[in-house]
Amino acid sequence: MTHGFGNEFSSEDPRCPGSLPEGQNNPQVCPYGLYAEQLSGSAFTCPRPANKRSWLYRILPSVKHKPFTAVPCGNLTENWNEVEPDPNQRRKWTFSLIAMLQGLHTVCGAGDAKSRNGIGIHVYACNTSMVDKCFNNSDGDFLIVPQQGKILITTEFGKIMVKPNEICVLQQGMRFSVDVFGETRGYILEVYGAHFELPDLGPIGANGLANPRDFLCPVAWYEDRTVATGYTVINKYQGKLFSCQQDFSPFNVVAWHGNYTPYKYNLENFMVINAVAFDHADPSIFTVLTAKSMRPGVAIADFVIFPPRWGVADRTFRPPYYHRNCMSEFMGLIKGHYEAKEEGFQPGGASLHSAMTPHGPDAECFEKNSAAELQPERVAEGTMAFMFESSFSMAVTKWGLQTCQKLDKSYYQCWESLHSHFNPNWKPSKK
Repeated sequence: MTHGFGNEFSSEDPRCPGSLPEGQNNPQVCPYGLYAEQLSGSAFTCPRPANKRSWLYRILPSVKHKPFTAVPCGNLTENWNEVEPDPNQRRKWTFSLIAMLQGLHTVCGAGDAKSRNGIGIHVYACNTSMVDKCFNNSDGDFLIVPQQGKILITTEFGKIMVKPNEICVLQQGMRFSVDVFGETRGYILEVYGAHFELPDLGPIGANGLANPRDFLCPVAWYEDRTVATGYTVINKYQGKLFSCQQDFSPFNVVAWHGNYTPYKYNLENFMVINAVAFDHADPSIFTVLTAKSMRPGVAIADFVIFPPRWGVADRTFRPPYYHRNCMSEFMGLIKGHYEAKEEGFQPGGASLHSAMTPHGPDAECFEKNSAAELQPERVAEGTMAFMFESSFSMAVTKWGLQTCQKLDKSYYQCWESLHSHFNPNWKPSKK
């Protein structure tokens, strides 16, 4: 794999040296008799820093296929009106295991793929690889967060092995297939109409958080394989699924160049910043990737992590504070125990705190940390929690609320034993 974020990359399969054309993108005749095909991830006229495209040199072009026909969507949906709105805090237990596409379930989301503005949050659970089948998302980008089991993702750009505690981004229009190695589970954040970027660092300076050099994109790999029984391409388009047949593997790209690629990132490489004097800093300091909206400083979605780190703040309640947020917060847990709710929030589970719905530490966490002796300590050791935060007010799907039968209806009770500590006779201590 090669390093960098948003760079101009070039790669050719070493079995075909010189397969990248020299000095131009689409020569009259490409080396090795290949076809030149451009994959555009932005409008042609986008400003240069935001212009995303790659040139693929392939054995057969992707246009060679039979017509698309509609196929059942299962529990993958963009219908945000299946159930009535409900602002209550939601927590789900871990999800069961099925086959990759059949095991893709939409939990919540908002917006519209047709207008290219919105998000969807899905979970996947599978134990079967995709054989002679690939997926193509015409609606938006997938940010994949494996929680259990590694996955091998074959793309038109090459192969990517992704393990728990790593993430992978498959951008709009990129065809991919997934191989699994046993029981596998994880989360997917889908963004319509924007691509993920590194957050601006402002006064942090030139370095910190997720550094560009730690992102990895694949190198060219191709297979020249005829599939007599038919190769299935599944296309997610306007929230629905369609399939078509072709008689060859779509992973026939011998060489490519450009800045529109899939990529992965190891969360252990995140350079954590934290408060070193007092107070609990806002979680935006843990942002790995952001998909910006048209409003400055407001994201369609942020991907935020809560990694192992030092807690050293004096005179401070160190766990996350009680909060009502204009943003929606979907939390997941890859491993370990989340610091604000050590019991009940399980790896592979999730919680949703909707816009302006109160949330915060449970009663046990509050009492323990209000009386704790404040010494430098490791926080979240052996843990990796994350958050998909969005400016959209997300609706929960029927599957997420009812069908999956994993909803923890007693979630609210973790705050029920909070009691008043108010003392009208309190006096400040003498220094």
